[in-house]
Amino acid sequence: MDELPAFIAIETGNDGDLPLSIAWTLPDGRVKHTLIQPDNDWLEDELVSLGDYSLEELNSMGVSPLDVIRELETDHFNATLYTAGVGDDEAALSRLFETYGLDPFVELAPADSLYNGLAPGEWARARGDMFGELGLEPMRPEEEIQVMLALHLRINEDT
Repeated sequence: MDELPAFIAIETGNDGDLPLSIAWTLPDGRVKHTLIQPDNDWLEDELVSLGDYSLEELNSMGVSPLDVIRELETDHFNATLYTAGVGDDEAALSRLFETYGLDPFVELAPADSLYNGLAPGEWARARGDMFGELGLEPMRPEEEIQVMLALHLRINEDT
């Protein structure tokens, strides 16, 4: 089997760049997933949205943004990670790194760019179908990763 591409997905609050949850693949196809403890600076806006999570849940079950960065560095330093939503994921990832004055050490690329043989929009349609097929939700990073992995395997078995 060819080496799997590295996929990443980040769940954000309604404002689009507040990272709440993150998941990415490991080279063997396993998925690493965690909630993210919001930095105090992120919570200064009274209208901040934590999505489906409470602040207590994120603080007790999540890990610090710095720990997320360290784990990501261990798994994917200087790598290209593929995502279904480049703009949103880049904004959320930037916020993680900017909290500590760091430059991101990963590059994000659209997942559909992995598949030259697909017509424009075909990957997005297949992704939507796969969510339905697997009974998963697009808003959950760990489920997004499962869908991108399953879709990758299906596309590559067809080629």
